[in-house]
Amino acid sequence: MANRPITRRTVLKAAAASAPLFVSSKVLGRQGPSANERVNVGLIGLGGRCRGLVQDCLGVPEMRIVAICDCFEPRIDAFQKAAGTGQDWKGYSDFRKMIESEKLDAVMVETTTHARAWVACHAMAAGMDAYIEKPMALTIAEGRDMVRVARKHGRVTQVGTQQRSIPLNNWASDLVKSGALGKIKTVLAPNFVGPVAWKDQPGQPLPAGGSDTWWDVWTNQAPMRPYHADLHYGWASWDGYDGGGRCFGVTGWGAHSYDQIQRGLGTDETGPVEIVLEESPVDMSCGKFDPRKPTDDETGAGYYGMCKEVIGPRAKIRMRYANGTELRLDLDGDWGPGLGCIFVGENGKIEINRDKIAANPKELINTPDRPKALSIPENEPHLRNWIECVKSRARCNADIEYGQRSSSLCYLVNIARLVGEVGKTLRWDPKAERFTNSEEGNSLLARERRAGYELPV
Repeated sequence: MANRPITRRTVLKAAAASAPLFVSSKVLGRQGPSANERVNVGLIGLGGRCRGLVQDCLGVPEMRIVAICDCFEPRIDAFQKAAGTGQDWKGYSDFRKMIESEKLDAVMVETTTHARAWVACHAMAAGMDAYIEKPMALTIAEGRDMVRVARKHGRVTQVGTQQRSIPLNNWASDLVKSGALGKIKTVLAPNFVGPVAWKDQPGQPLPAGGSDTWWDVWTNQAPMRPYHADLHYGWASWDGYDGGGRCFGVTGWGAHSYDQIQRGLGTDETGPVEIVLEESPVDMSCGKFDPRKPTDDETGAGYYGMCKEVIGPRAKIRMRYANGTELRLDLDGDWGPGLGCIFVGENGKIEINRDKIAANPKELINTPDRPKALSIPENEPHLRNWIECVKSRARCNADIEYGQRSSSLCYLVNIARLVGEVGKTLRWDPKAERFTNSEEGNSLLARERRAGYELPV
């Protein structure tokens, strides 16, 4: 999860690994590269997440990075200077020009959340397969539009919930789905921290290399506000730019945890039918963090320290699926599976976190076919799966529909807290993706987009 600095050695190594085997034809109008071609990829959004993924791309020789793009030109310059001479990643400040000019097969969309759908949809409409960072959208309605664009244009999509490509996670999920626990009664997951409303402040001078045009592009669909460094660099905290993208945030860690729930329950293309707010939202720490020794059943012990200082709006939520399984979102950040969940069934429980599992009774998971933990970077299997599917045109492990359903859980949590009716059952129709008894809730499914940043029809 930590951002790793990109170094000259890293980028030169990546450039060498990306030397083309074949030069593919222009992507527009084609279905994908052949089995003998490397996949030509453009990177969009050169922040910390992208820098980490670039290093993990080194383990995927079938992938060739061709060009890079960021609307903030100083980032392009910094990226290229880190690479030094010998690399051929041409830089662009407009992703549309990059797609028009380069022989790309696909793009990786690592932008801010509030710009992600706009970039991804226009790229997919232009013929690009897409790796889309999580959460893939800012709202439930926006996510559904993304799925429609992907399907209309026949694009191969992978959402950045990399746990879906970790063998141990999938093996444990399949145990749950196959009935090893009997009927699943309850799923336990964390009570994640939500976003904070941005309070308008006097503007600050634009950063070096910035301009009014750049700030307009960066602001994207959100309301135009004066430049402020806390908004620019802290966007993941603010409502209207993300849904709680911090460590132990609803759309930060929550996007992974909720995706693990969906994978284990086999509800990849649906969702809950009821949502209940159990208490009024209050700004609080995400845990007590009392000194103690974690037990063997706590797979998230390594993450406890990462969320110790996280404070924000929290409130316990309960959901129910059509088959009766109850989802309880009430765990703190200093206990249990911060990036996963606990499945409780008739025959015991299985806790699944990122590449770690625990069970009671332990015999449930102590079997010869249990996969070993990864010996390679955790993103590499996910990237490899995407590239393989770009070639085969198969559905990826974290297809955009799956990403839509998982990110919808995040926004259902935020909506229930905003509606604020403690104890009331909000009835959700997962097929129509609308509430059947809350017009206030339905009014929060979408946001008005600023002119010029509409999604392609």
